[in-house]
Amino acid sequence: MRLAGHDGPITLLSEENHQPYSRVPLSKTVLAGNDPTERAMLPAASGDIDVRLNTRAERLDVTGRRVHLADGERLRYDGLVIATGARARRLAGRPAGEAVLRTLDDAALLAGRLATAGSVLVVGGGFLGMEIASTCRALGKAVTVIDRDPPLVRLLGSWLAELLTGAALDHGIRLVHAPGGVTLTGTDSIDGVTHAAGALTADLVISAVGDQPNIEWLQGSGLELRGGVVVDERCLAAPGIVAAGDVAIRRIGDLLQPRTPHWSNAVEQARAAARALLDPDGCPAYQPDPYFWTEQSGLDVKISGHLPLAGTPVVLDGSLPGRSALVQWHDDRGPVAAAAINYKIPVVRLKRFGYRAETSTSDRSIVRYLR
Repeated sequence: MRLAGHDGPITLLSEENHQPYSRVPLSKTVLAGNDPTERAMLPAASGDIDVRLNTRAERLDVTGRRVHLADGERLRYDGLVIATGARARRLAGRPAGEAVLRTLDDAALLAGRLATAGSVLVVGGGFLGMEIASTCRALGKAVTVIDRDPPLVRLLGSWLAELLTGAALDHGIRLVHAPGGVTLTGTDSIDGVTHAAGALTADLVISAVGDQPNIEWLQGSGLELRGGVVVDERCLAAPGIVAAGDVAIRRIGDLLQPRTPHWSNAVEQARAAARALLDPDGCPAYQPDPYFWTEQSGLDVKISGHLPLAGTPVVLDGSLPGRSALVQWHDDRGPVAAAAINYKIPVVRLKRFGYRAETSTSDRSIVRYLR
């Protein structure tokens, strides 16, 4: 908002008791106990921004332009940014007993429990689950990952998923396929799972089974909620209201686009939302810049392009047997994505080997390739 020219008051509400922080190191150095939680903190907001911690929003009054807080206070706004993100999805009916990794407090708690755990069972083989497994294995723990789908395939496509799961197996991580799903077990605390082929137990069980957008407080507000806050191409949910990040779902024409719960999307969409709030008629449509990265089992993978990636890429530089390569995917129109696997390359240059899709309600087929 400040960079876009807003010089009026800004109030930031947060239910958490920590100053704003980055979630990126939570599954890595913070979970491993290598970094104190303070290392995850973002630079402090400038003094002209009113940051209110331990403040929960419970209801939105769109007509009266007020946010109702849990303590009974009603805050009036001229413009509202909904960036309430998402919380960890849980499998158990008793949340207190299920270990998840979403917040700074989660990471600190799990780091303490890992210190005395000899074995770890991770339920969920997505980005987060596999990164948690990698961190736990690096600490010398016996690690098993169980999922109803082959790890990472639905997210990344077969080729890249096989590369990463191969590295996980090489590092001693056990992968279990449970197509019928799992049920958590345990009396006082979660100590394992049952599935169609048997049961698994561990000293520590961690659920990494996706997220749920925090939209309950918006029920009855009149905003369109479809598993997230529906916004238009400019990130506007209603006049004077924008949404960005994990909580936002874009409508392009008649189509709802899937949420994109990744760091780069949150950053870019926040910029677009700020511009839309200040100049709704003159701001450009938000153009996603698909960029993702993950670090696990000795592989640092950076990806430019929409996921999942289909087919086998060509190697532009480096060597796959040497576990360091720049690769590129193509279709019949040209390059569609690129990935750097343990390969040093500036992000801007990597994106030139991928592509950026430009869509509009009038023509969704326009694609500009950057080579």
